[in-house]
Order: sequence, then C-alpha cells, then structure tokens
Amino acid sequence: MKPLLIQLDEQTLVALNRVAAPDKRKRSEFVRQAIRRAVRQTEYRAMRDAYRKQPDSAQDADDWSTVEEFKA
Repeated sequence: MKPLLIQLDEQTLVALNRVAAPDKRKRSEFVRQAIRRAVRQTEYRAMRDAYRKQPDSAQDADDWSTVEEFKA
C-alpha cells in the first residue's frame, strides 16, 4: 500500500475518533473504506447518468422469452 498524508481539521478528527477506534490501523481502515465507498458511488452515479442520457432501446433489451436452462 502507498502511504497518503491528509490533514483534518480538529472537528473532523474528533468525529473520526468517535466513529472509528483511535488505533492508527483501525482509523486507516475506516478511511480506506470511506474512500472506496465514495469512489463506487461516484462510478455508479456516472453509470446511471449515462443510461439516462442514452437508455437501452426495447430492441437492445435482453429477450427472456427464450431463456435456456442453466446446467451446473
């Protein structure tokens, strides 16, 4: 992993310590998870916006009338 130095204002640091254990590793994991969640939400929002701008046509939609049986 690559280290990342960030600066937090006192209020944000107090809030972080309140919701994540002050142990350095646990705080770091909390921040990593929050960043992953924010990135995923941003990507999903972009995907939703793209589909709104150019939705699939009825012709392009999957035709489920001829579904094949799944054999494991």
